[in-house]
Amino acid sequence: MEKEMEESMFGALENVIDPELGIDIVNLGLVYGVNLDEDGNAGVEMTLTSMGCPMGPQIVDGVKQALAELPEVQDTEVNIVWNPPWDKDKMSRYAKIALGVS
Repeated sequence: MEKEMEESMFGALENVIDPELGIDIVNLGLVYGVNLDEDGNAGVEMTLTSMGCPMGPQIVDGVKQALAELPEVQDTEVNIVWNPPWDKDKMSRYAKIALGVS
């Protein structure tokens, strides 16, 4: 996948806000990777802030909707993984400042 397409996908995912924290999933460090095959099938490997996150289904739906906005994407598969586990060190500087985390 071209770097430009990867950046477009990450840019689209910045529009998906974690409803509990009010910060997008990219800056929270929840998205571990994206890919797009030649048929327009997108794949997203990501995690959630906790295994019992009640907003998981809503976030997954948001990922699919955000990537559907890209003309190159025909379908999206979201793979939720728990390894490596998410922690606050994965957050961007922006997210840490917004949430008051050091």
